[in-house]
Amino acid sequence: MISRMQFLRGNFESGSKKTVRAPWTIAEQQFVELCSRCDLCISICPTKILERGRGGFPQINFSTGECEFCGDCVTACKEPIFVSDWENSIPWTLKASIEESCITHKGVVCRTCGEMCDEGAINFKPIAGGISTPEIDVGLCNGCGACVATCPNNSLEMI
Repeated sequence: MISRMQFLRGNFESGSKKTVRAPWTIAEQQFVELCSRCDLCISICPTKILERGRGGFPQINFSTGECEFCGDCVTACKEPIFVSDWENSIPWTLKASIEESCITHKGVVCRTCGEMCDEGAINFKPIAGGISTPEIDVGLCNGCGACVATCPNNSLEMI
C-alpha cells in the first residue's frame, strides 16, 4: 500500500525510502521540530550533496557526490539539530547496498563502484568463467556514498 502523498507525487513503489539527513543529525522527529530550514548547511557543503528536500528541510542526495564527513554542516548550523559530541560520534549507520539490477549480473564488466571506494569496502568476487560481481564489506563501509553517483545503472543505494 502507498500513502496519499506518494500517490500524488507519482511514486507508486511500495513503502517509502527514508530521507537521509546530514551526518550527526538527531532523531527525525526532533530534527523536523528544531530545524529552521535556513540553508546554511546546504550552502556550506563542499561536495554539494545537501539539498532542499520535502518541506524545505535539508537532505542528502548521493547521486551528486559523496559525504566527506568534514563537519562543515554541523559547525555552520545555529540550531540544536546535531548530536552534541559529534566529533567523537559516528556520523550515521548508513551502508551501501547493491541491488540485483547491477549490470555485472547481466554479464557486463563494471568496477566503477569499487574504484571509487577509498575504504576498500567493495570487492569483486571472482567467478570461474564469468564476470566478477561486487560485494560490500559492511564492516569497512563508512556510508560516504562515493559509489552511488558513479554507478552507471543506479544499482547502489544507501540504507
